[in-house]
Amino acid sequence: MKLISAATLASCAILSTALSAQDRTVVVELFTSQGCASCPPADAILHGLSEQDDVIALALHVDYWDYIGWKDRYALASHTKRQRGYAHKAGRDMIYTPQMIVNGIDDVVGAHADEVAEIIEREKSTPAVATLTADRSGSQLSIHAAPVAKPLAGPITVQVVRYAPLKTAQITRGENAGHELDYANVVEDWILLGEWDGAGPYQAQTELDGDLPTVVLLQYAGPGAIVAAARAK
Repeated sequence: MKLISAATLASCAILSTALSAQDRTVVVELFTSQGCASCPPADAILHGLSEQDDVIALALHVDYWDYIGWKDRYALASHTKRQRGYAHKAGRDMIYTPQMIVNGIDDVVGAHADEVAEIIEREKSTPAVATLTADRSGSQLSIHAAPVAKPLAGPITVQVVRYAPLKTAQITRGENAGHELDYANVVEDWILLGEWDGAGPYQAQTELDGDLPTVVLLQYAGPGAIVAAARAK
């Protein structure tokens, strides 16, 4: 059975309405696990966010819950490392699931839909400091960026992220045993393409295999603040 409550779906509907008013793209990373009983409501919220044009929603499955009886088949050690990097940057000693990181800055319990919506709205109202486009022609991805009003303090990392839009898992052991769970925008590949000094226009090209959806992030190291994000078109 699907572990998505009516209350969670209602929260997703409220979140969807709140996000429709503005245009700036906001990146939401959900650190989640198939072995975490508290994660399905957050997974459902991210699913709703994945349908929004002004949100890039990414599910990063972590591996540190695998010991309790179910190995998350989508988990990557690199996702756990990224989450630990966010914690270290923010001066926190612990990591947890479900956690959402918004634009590389704000962290919130992933199941708290109202708080997530509030943070997203605040980030959307912040003026853009860089423009970014990502254009795909066949296997070639072309990236163009530039500061908006004044040079940015670099270096800024250029990252290419690829994800599966929807995956379903039958959980047979652990805290979610007996449930069939859907996961949206499951990250499968995260590439550090290069660095941008932030002072002037930036251009880069890279080759991509397959047809997975792709997004490009401009982010300070740490990982830190995400200054711009774009879907490949």
